[in-house]
Amino acid sequence: MKRVLSLPALTLFGLAYMSPLAAFVTYGIVSKLTVGHLSTAYLITLIAILFTAISYGRMSKAIPASGSAYIYTRESFGHLVGFIVGWTLLLDYLFAPMISYLVIGIYLQDYFPSTDSAVWICLSAAIVCLLNLLGIKIVTKVNLVLVGLQLIFVLLFIGLSIVILLNTAEPIDYLKPFYEPEMKLSLIISGAAILCLSFLGFESISTLAEEAIEPEKTVPKAIILCTVFSGFLYILVAYFGQLVFPHWPENANPETVSLKLVTFIGGERFNKFYIVMSVIGCISCAMASLASVSRVLYAMGRSNILPKQFGYLSKTYQTPWLAIIVVSLASLISIGISLELASSMISFGALTAFTFVNLSVIKHYYFKLDERHWFKNMLMPIMGFLLTIWLWLSLSKMSIIVGLCWLCFGGIYLVVQLRRNINFNISNFE
Repeated sequence: MKRVLSLPALTLFGLAYMSPLAAFVTYGIVSKLTVGHLSTAYLITLIAILFTAISYGRMSKAIPASGSAYIYTRESFGHLVGFIVGWTLLLDYLFAPMISYLVIGIYLQDYFPSTDSAVWICLSAAIVCLLNLLGIKIVTKVNLVLVGLQLIFVLLFIGLSIVILLNTAEPIDYLKPFYEPEMKLSLIISGAAILCLSFLGFESISTLAEEAIEPEKTVPKAIILCTVFSGFLYILVAYFGQLVFPHWPENANPETVSLKLVTFIGGERFNKFYIVMSVIGCISCAMASLASVSRVLYAMGRSNILPKQFGYLSKTYQTPWLAIIVVSLASLISIGISLELASSMISFGALTAFTFVNLSVIKHYYFKLDERHWFKNMLMPIMGFLLTIWLWLSLSKMSIIVGLCWLCFGGIYLVVQLRRNINFNISNFE
């Protein structure tokens, strides 16, 4: 792989994955779950994720290689634990493109009722697959334009919201989106666990370590910049949305409440603009998530833990072509699943990986390198670990059951491979 990605390019990649419009995707679902306290749920998620983002940055500095949590855990705890984390991480990344295609299908079918959502899902998957096959530089250039358009929309959304609030005669409780005496913390935490999917972009940056310029410096910085900026953006969108449109009809579909919110703020023309921007945001997110999962599969294939064909690169474009194609085909499962289920599955995989990355910091720095700085090598990752476990335990029963079934399937796969005497000796990364 060629080192072509600078700090701005890496940060842009993370923003494309996280998507400036991600707050609209689960807006209705989490607002309903938290009884209107989406802003608080986002704030809790940001605080919890920030500790883990710091851990990812530190591990990416110590081990600047593709594979993300899989590589960090493997180097810290051995091949077996590394495989388990890598396998769980695949659950996260395999569902990530599905979310994007699913949202595209939902929005465009709502706008074009005569065309089935499956058509839009297949079309977007084909476009994203082709762009990824052409190389990471193409993906970066396309994402620059797409992320810029999304940021323009968010600024317009906030501006129009302020205009409405300034012209409202009724008194406004500006603290209400964050706090009410009757709010239930348990519901807020459950919502925060689902919102973790909105922050997954920071972690994806670490999968590009072998394509980054000076990865020991640029990757950690890009991870923190991306996490803080995106979290601030999500909180602003949730805050103004809840102030302007605190209630909606009880029979409204939570998956399309964001459409009603945007129409209320800017009318039908703004709603059309939002649909276009949402599709653009989903495409940029899908491109980034497909690039990430293909790099994880590439690392695991190169290590002989998955079929070695996943570790092959295209001679022309230097991309893991087989991984890109396989994930694109698997993403078509989004035709038959719900947005809520896919969101929960991503959170299960991500939070499991986050847990072990925090532990990897302790094992690698505090014990392996014997750097006995208790604050940054012990206290900080322990905080990240505990906050991640807190969010992990708040996931729905269905997501935990499906996640555990995925782990069992991975265990069966591992046993079969061991019986075939698969070689687990992994060559050193340059």
